[in-house]
Amino acid sequence: MIKGLISPILTPFNNDLSFNQSLYNKLAEDLLANGCSGLAPFGTTGEALSLGNEERINALQGLIDVGIDPNILIPGTGLCNLPDTIKISKYALDLGCHGIMTLPPFYFKGMSDNGLFHYFEKLVEGINHPNLKIYLYHIPQVSGVSLSIDLVKKLKQTFPNIIVGIKDSSGDWKNTEALLNIEELIVYPGAELPVIDAIKLGAPGCISATANLNSSDIAKVIELCHQKEWDKAVELHKKVRSVRLLFQDYAPIPAQKRLLAKKTGDEVWSNVRPPLISMTKEKGDELAKELNNNFGYSF
Repeated sequence: MIKGLISPILTPFNNDLSFNQSLYNKLAEDLLANGCSGLAPFGTTGEALSLGNEERINALQGLIDVGIDPNILIPGTGLCNLPDTIKISKYALDLGCHGIMTLPPFYFKGMSDNGLFHYFEKLVEGINHPNLKIYLYHIPQVSGVSLSIDLVKKLKQTFPNIIVGIKDSSGDWKNTEALLNIEELIVYPGAELPVIDAIKLGAPGCISATANLNSSDIAKVIELCHQKEWDKAVELHKKVRSVRLLFQDYAPIPAQKRLLAKKTGDEVWSNVRPPLISMTKEKGDELAKELNNNFGYSF
């Protein structure tokens, strides 16, 4: 498993909204140099469902071409259909990626656990790769499709060496706690807010959107937890928690991109693909001022 902080890396778009590989590579290198143990390309924060399969394939190859170790990458590959999900999953695994992170098929709502189990069964059969490791992605408030505890247990029991873990972005601690009680399942909370309690129950770390801008502090909290320096972890976590909650008061993806544009001096970082709307400079300055004055940052 990847132990520590994993960042669902933001995706840069040029002014014509084409993908910018050089900025992507630079951000990946910066994140890994500032506390991240791994990267999760093409998550919600990375505007994954605004990217085409070929773009994802090229982006992964681009990271590896500049020396990023594929074994610290867990790319998102979950789409609404089996053929495309199988295609990009195989490609990622052929590149040597640590594993893949897959949403359930999210177009049809109200599906039974049996239907969702059958989907993942066919996905495993279709990928048919000797190094296949699947991390489920549970974010029902966005996908509209929930992965029940019973379904996750059944998948883990049926495919014990393939369904290795889950990212739980539900924001529901009771759900995360129940997942952590599933034997040998690797559980990454989808935010740093519950990370101390999660590590106490066996989590290796978390996958956090705000790692794109706050990786050092979040990674330090996780490191302190693994060293069992609980009091120090709790003290630093107060700051980390406050920063996270501040971002949640804004549109998180445009907000982080606007701050990254401000931090790097490259206005391209503020671009998002529709239907998202870029944050204005004025709103970004407001957020930056709060972070600088209250938390000691220098945006």
